[in-house]
Amino acid sequence: MTDTAEFQASSEVQAQSSEPPSDEPRPRRRPALSPSRAADFKQCPLLYRFRAVDRLPETPSRAQVRGTVVHAVLERLFHLPAGERLPAKARELVEPVWAELSTTEPELSTLFESPDDPELARWLESAGALLDTYFTLEDPSRFEPAACEQLVETETESGLLLRGYVDRLDIAPTGQVRVIDYKTGAAPRQVAEARALFQMKFYALVLLMTRGEVPTQLRLMYLADGEALTYRPDEPELRRFERTLDAIWTAILRAGRSGDFRPNKSRLCDWCSHKPLCPAFGGTPPDYPGWPDPEALNDPGKPGESDI
Repeated sequence: MTDTAEFQASSEVQAQSSEPPSDEPRPRRRPALSPSRAADFKQCPLLYRFRAVDRLPETPSRAQVRGTVVHAVLERLFHLPAGERLPAKARELVEPVWAELSTTEPELSTLFESPDDPELARWLESAGALLDTYFTLEDPSRFEPAACEQLVETETESGLLLRGYVDRLDIAPTGQVRVIDYKTGAAPRQVAEARALFQMKFYALVLLMTRGEVPTQLRLMYLADGEALTYRPDEPELRRFERTLDAIWTAILRAGRSGDFRPNKSRLCDWCSHKPLCPAFGGTPPDYPGWPDPEALNDPGKPGESDI
């Protein structure tokens, strides 16, 4: 494993292009595939439809919102001077981040009965415990990330637009690139590692196509049990993965035009918010609204969908 110390200060990262201000109406953005939506379709085409086409609301669980809070705290931690990136400081950020989140997204206030709810205090403490575990995996005072919550976007040779957000990007003085993803769940069993790496290979492919080099390391940090999964991709593997994404998108387009998004029953159905609407469980989906226009499908999969 490349030691964290090798990824020292790097103030430059390939900038995302930005359009100059203009009075002209912004053109509609093309449909893009994100790792979250690609994983949804692989898991269950009907789930993809509910999320990307019907765009049905979902009430996040406490565990999911805790993941959002932890991600936000870690992002803010790296805005601080290196000497202040300490466990105690990370814990201090938990309550302000939650207060800001619950203010900007009022629907989250239903997660707890009141600000004095003892369960809220225990929940905030559990977020602090996850952050404590993060510090057992690395020392954030020893390096400067190139970017946090970085938007990455590119187009495959077939014309498929890929878009997503990377939790953290580290670039060593030697130019080596490391992609970091925080997970607030426990490390998967060996048989589930391929699924865990799907998202990371997605980011690695985008970085290969935008930077012209394969990331040296993909690293998943599991904060529930303090485990880390490290993977070193190579270019032939990522090019095969590109063809996999093209195939997924072709299947999505076929289903979108026909409206035939079939359910795929699995153990994950027990955690699906849309189970009452699923025909596999006796439910009836809403009327199919038709394949959405590019603007409606423009869903980059913003972080906050943390593992449970």
